[in-house]
Amino acid sequence: MTDRLGRISRCLNLWVENLVCVMGICMAVIVAAQVFSRYVLNSSLFWSEETARFLLVWLTFLGASVAYYYGAHPGVDVLYRRLPPGLQHGANLLVHGASLFLFTLMVIHGTQFAFFVRHQITPALSLPKWLIMGVVPLSGMIFWVHGLAFLSRELFFPKGKR
Repeated sequence: MTDRLGRISRCLNLWVENLVCVMGICMAVIVAAQVFSRYVLNSSLFWSEETARFLLVWLTFLGASVAYYYGAHPGVDVLYRRLPPGLQHGANLLVHGASLFLFTLMVIHGTQFAFFVRHQITPALSLPKWLIMGVVPLSGMIFWVHGLAFLSRELFFPKGKR
């Protein structure tokens, strides 16, 4: 079970990494085209700022899930490093459990908010806003898969037994 969760988490993270890379390139191209159009052609692209903003929102949430997968979020571990291995294991279980709880809230409330704005449309692109806000529950589910994989690994293979 733990190995399967780990494989799912790795595969999901690889997919998200590729998506974030493509979205970052698209955002850079759109912003460059907007700058060129505005300052060289003296004509603004009406859709570029909104598109870049929405891409940035998606990049932020999905990129945060990639950072979580790699353990790249900043943390204060001065006390943690001084704990004996048994207490470090307990602290890891507590952190992963609390993270799963928060990711669950992210999915629930993100879904509620996306449902709340479902009838609103964006001004420039005329897209339904739930498409943009849908990244909150989507990334929450991705976080949840990673968190569950980390928790199961910690439960069945503590640091000393990996």
